[in-house]
Amino acid sequence: MSEDTIRLVTLGRILRRRRRLLALLVVLGALAGYGTSLLFPPRYTASASVLLPGQWEERGLLTQAEIASSSTVVDRAAASLRWTDVSRAELRDRVRAKVTDGNVIRISGTADTPARAQRLSDQVAQQFVVFAGRIAGDSSDTDEVSGPQALRQQVTTTNRRISELAEAADPGRTVESVQARTELEQLRTALQEAMKKLDEADPASNRTGMVVMGPAPRPTGEAPPTRIQLVAAGAVLFLLLGIVGHLVAARADRRPRTGPEIAAALGTVPLGTVDVPTGRHGPKRRGARARLRRLLGTDTRWDVPVPRTTADGAGLRLRYRRVYTRLRDRLPAPGGVLVLVPEGDASARHAAGRLAAEAGSAPSPGSANGRHPLLRVVEVPVARPLVPDRGDEAGALVVLGAGNWTEEELAGLAGACADAGHEVVGVVLAGPVRLRGKRSAGHRDATVGDEAVPDTAAPALAARGRTTGGGA
Repeated sequence: MSEDTIRLVTLGRILRRRRRLLALLVVLGALAGYGTSLLFPPRYTASASVLLPGQWEERGLLTQAEIASSSTVVDRAAASLRWTDVSRAELRDRVRAKVTDGNVIRISGTADTPARAQRLSDQVAQQFVVFAGRIAGDSSDTDEVSGPQALRQQVTTTNRRISELAEAADPGRTVESVQARTELEQLRTALQEAMKKLDEADPASNRTGMVVMGPAPRPTGEAPPTRIQLVAAGAVLFLLLGIVGHLVAARADRRPRTGPEIAAALGTVPLGTVDVPTGRHGPKRRGARARLRRLLGTDTRWDVPVPRTTADGAGLRLRYRRVYTRLRDRLPAPGGVLVLVPEGDASARHAAGRLAAEAGSAPSPGSANGRHPLLRVVEVPVARPLVPDRGDEAGALVVLGAGNWTEEELAGLAGACADAGHEVVGVVLAGPVRLRGKRSAGHRDATVGDEAVPDTAAPALAARGRTTGGGA
């Protein structure tokens, strides 16, 4: 898993085998989101629209939007609202303005109630129109007249003077008088056309017509993030964290899984793999922690392959018999065999018990060296391994499940064997399988070939110092 690419089948395996733990994480995430929603009161947002008539460039519209949300406009609105529980700096954070289609600026205000949100957006829109009018020189309280307005007054005065000159000229009596009146009328027309073009080209003349497009509608729902959104976000976040945590832990896992890797860590050779029916791995661990692990489904690994299915127990018996034959051929001298099982490895303990039962039922003439060794099963703690001193044993056999122990733990086990004077002659892996045959609810015996091996054999053989097996 540590070097494999993450695939959908991996995610599906996590969701399937860790569904109880992930469901608990989803509930905890939802509760965290709900608690977060209690820390932040609900907010409501209302929007008012202001129409800017005439021709506007995009930069001009953006400038007006900035003016609408400026501190000057918001402070004017705050002075009109007179809210004592909200500061002006907080109001500036609650007002937003943006340009929409059709020369419309939408001003949005956020408050703790729908009525307040409506009043805030309406007041900011009104103050924006007044402030923009003062900038354009169209406000009623403007004292000075300058710029285009002063030019318009000069043009009006000039038109009045042209009319006076035209009336003073001798109408139609001389050629000079007719020519003068014609030139004066042409001048009047030219001034009027120039002022018309000036009005069309000056955007300030269009600002005087800003209109608030009705009161802001009162909001009917909370502004995001709502309580439901926070609860959903918390549940999804915790679910993703749980899945990512499983993937990170699997990629960081460097425990050997194959027979050659485990044998190399122990300094020996693999003798084969035996099958252990699932659901019959010996006594269950006790204690509150073990019960919690079983409840959450974390007592079994999620990243191991799905146990394969076998038709009957004949194949199981054949695998144990072949492993026992290889073990006899590997022994350097006559004597028994010390079978070491890591403490807590229920599958390995069950496999060791069956291997010992096979040793007791195997015929002696079939071996290559004429020996039929006794097997003594001993359960050894992996954290601080302690192996019994060598007696009449010709070697030690390690039986364990794949992917459960690190290289350091296996090396420590091999070191404990060397310290006790035992030679590790091989390692046997215990792999789970599923039987297709139906079993009754109270059945305690596992049928293997033509014989029955009691389920109680494995726990009894796993006791420290217990010797079993048969002689040739």
